[in-house]
Amino acid sequence: MVPTYDQMGDWLEEIAQGFPEAFFEDLDGGIQLEEAALPDPDFPPGEMYIMGEYVHDNLGRYILLYYGSFSALLEGEGEEVWKDEIFATVAHEFTHHLEETAGLHALDDKDLEFLREALAEYEEE
Repeated sequence: MVPTYDQMGDWLEEIAQGFPEAFFEDLDGGIQLEEAALPDPDFPPGEMYIMGEYVHDNLGRYILLYYGSFSALLEGEGEEVWKDEIFATVAHEFTHHLEETAGLHALDDKDLEFLREALAEYEEE
């Protein structure tokens, strides 16, 4: 199953409402859904996608989720798998937001380590 962009947007809105209001503090742009896929440029095409990202730029602080990335990786999965992945991605990006506002970077370090390990696996193949 691949839900429509609008259906995923509805699920995202429903899921986001379940997070504490305090998580949204200083998140100027809220949570946005982009239609595009965002392949990770460090991996072979179609192997790794960026599902979401926390952005702090001249427009403020916001979370982006990439519908196309979800579609590429979750094609054929049921609604619950999609919702679980949306929840996990939003929670992950909220962690980046909360850590940044607190001056921390533990999740950034963990993400870098994950990517290093994944790249090492591809180089071995």
